[in-house]
Amino acid sequence: QVQLVESGGGLVQPGGSLRLSCAASGTSFSLDTMGWYRQTPGKQRELVALVTSTGRTNYADSVKGRFTISRDNTKNTVYLQMNSLEPEDTAVYYCYADILATMRRAYWGRGTQVTVSS
Repeated sequence: QVQLVESGGGLVQPGGSLRLSCAASGTSFSLDTMGWYRQTPGKQRELVALVTSTGRTNYADSVKGRFTISRDNTKNTVYLQMNSLEPEDTAVYYCYADILATMRRAYWGRGTQVTVSS
């Protein structure tokens, strides 16, 4: 069984920075695309950023130039460096991974709260 475990959320002032991490653990699996989504109450979960196994990235327009996604394949971990945070970035951030284990499917972490407020 594969699990995704996020860390790094919290409370930060506008203009501040946070770094989220998500580590995949389990046995006999391979990671393809990994990334981050976010969700606020009453809204659909939305894409923040994705990174493929070869390092290609894709960002939501709202975070381009402020957020950077990266991954360490040796640690099965994906990161999201968030700079110049705005109150509108407040959300629960979910880690996503496309994983091939006994079958290929999408996996999700439990989410980590990011709150941007003064």
